[in-house]
Amino acid sequence: MILEPDSRLVDALHPSPNVEARRDGCRPDMVVLHYTGMSSAEKAIGWLANPQSKVSCHYVIDEAGRITQMVAECARAWHAGASRWKGASDLNSLSIGIEIQNPGHEHGYPAFPHAQMQAVAALCCDISERWSVPPERILAHSDIAPGRKIDPGEKFDWAYLASRGVGHWVEPAALVDWALSDAQSSIDEALGLMRAYGYGIDNPGRDDWQSVLLRTFQMHFRPALADGRLDTGTLDTLRRLVAALPAPLTS
Repeated sequence: MILEPDSRLVDALHPSPNVEARRDGCRPDMVVLHYTGMSSAEKAIGWLANPQSKVSCHYVIDEAGRITQMVAECARAWHAGASRWKGASDLNSLSIGIEIQNPGHEHGYPAFPHAQMQAVAALCCDISERWSVPPERILAHSDIAPGRKIDPGEKFDWAYLASRGVGHWVEPAALVDWALSDAQSSIDEALGLMRAYGYGIDNPGRDDWQSVLLRTFQMHFRPALADGRLDTGTLDTLRRLVAALPAPLTS
């Protein structure tokens, strides 16, 4: 049970019973951003605090930028579900989950208000500083669960977050579609780069898996056209994004 906020930015506490200890002594080194997919933040908070829901998160941010904390950062919330990143699968033990109020794609999918985005940026900065979260490990729910989740989606303003020092980002390539000289070779390269970046690309048995993966990448890193098709702009953006990763530490 959370008794006091972890961040000075928190406006309210609403403890969720859906919580447990992080496994194997894990410390959080990721932040996962979601949208609620519900009609209001109040309803989302109520559901996340319902023991029958079997879901929870650390924070909820409403449209006005008001931040409610539901689970202590040191504890394991149930927000990521079946997911994978960099080969790890228990991402609930590795991450802090932030739910951002938005009704989602099935209910009109409005833009995220500026006040809300400001609050997301500020909270991510605060968490990252306290837990030393690398920029490339601030991710979308869709990034860690492609094909199962699409939130927070293509309207979420990752470029704005990057301007505030949050997340890993390169300027997306222009929407000019030059022909790929060798389509299969380009697809193989794109999937290899996605794996190198951290995506779990193994096909769970879907005929449309290639398109699902490409759209997942585009929603985050080339949101102007997230159509699941490999074009030169997507491949160029992916190449530059991977090239911009920090060099691995050597002993």
